[in-house]
Amino acid sequence: MAKKSMIAKNNQRAVIVARYAEKRLELKKALIDPNGTDESREAARSGLQKLPRDASPVRLRNRDSVDGRPRGHLKAYGISRVRFRDMAHRGELPGITKSSW
Repeated sequence: MAKKSMIAKNNQRAVIVARYAEKRLELKKALIDPNGTDESREAARSGLQKLPRDASPVRLRNRDSVDGRPRGHLKAYGISRVRFRDMAHRGELPGITKSSW
């Protein structure tokens, strides 16, 4: 089980990313616009720098949705590899069977 403070911090970051997503996208578009002037690009660059650091989506961590484990995350299921294995053995994941040959 991950520390509750780390899970809460990641959840807060997700809220901040969602809050600034539209503004961030606007500034990124202005930054790569080939028809834009140098002044507009500079304004977009400084605007991006003024956004909070946690507004960047790369600062989010994929965590297990059950216990918050940060490593071994299976994106398709939203759980860690350890939890996936346990749930698969108990038959809680439909369509998943242990391979045998």
